[in-house]
Amino acid sequence: MSTTINKEEIQKFSKLSKEWWDVNGKFKPLHMFNPIRIEYITENIKKHFKIKKDKINFLEGLRILDIGCGGGLISEPMTRLGAEVTGIDASEKNINVAKMHSKESRLKINYINTSPENLKNFETYDVILNLEIVEHVDNVDLYIKSCQKLLKKNGLMFTATLNRSLTSYVKAIIGAEYILRWLPIGTHDWNKFLKPEELEDYLSKEKLNTQDISGLKFNPFTKKWKRSTDLSVNYIICSLKN
Repeated sequence: MSTTINKEEIQKFSKLSKEWWDVNGKFKPLHMFNPIRIEYITENIKKHFKIKKDKINFLEGLRILDIGCGGGLISEPMTRLGAEVTGIDASEKNINVAKMHSKESRLKINYINTSPENLKNFETYDVILNLEIVEHVDNVDLYIKSCQKLLKKNGLMFTATLNRSLTSYVKAIIGAEYILRWLPIGTHDWNKFLKPEELEDYLSKEKLNTQDISGLKFNPFTKKWKRSTDLSVNYIICSLKN
């Protein structure tokens, strides 16, 4: 049977599993990245689903699937905002960390150790999150196809990844891994990065139409991420299933 699971990638992140919630540990870049991702996702959800009330749990009533959820860094804030969240990850160690942390945080999240093509108890979701995951899977075609099947009609999918450009090689590989040591060396394989037009092709083949695309850029002076028209390194696509 075809699979999207890359065992080497799973082992890589399983080794780091205990560090997911250490804001100064190996996943510090993701903790810094989280606020801008959440802002972008929630703004697009509000707009699409015409959510006008600005109450704390404004995602109430929405079912969200977080694929490659890791230790739950996005699953938990989405749950706090009222969504019913399922988080899946091919690493059992990651899922165990996520379960433990959500229990400590008293949050009800359905965590499952699986991949999208193997997800049993077939259900569909209003929103699917693919954040920094497509560059770690095998068979992107099957991966997007599997995601599309799990998304409700008129549902949104958010896909965040890295562009395969000279700039991304310099910043995400040489800079982040070798110079700044933000990430362990070997975290990323530049050859597996996708250009925005390549990712859009994969998405449109599965009738997932781009609604918005935004670059995400790090400001070294404020130490914060912001949205940008520059797609040369990190970018995120919001797509709609017709």
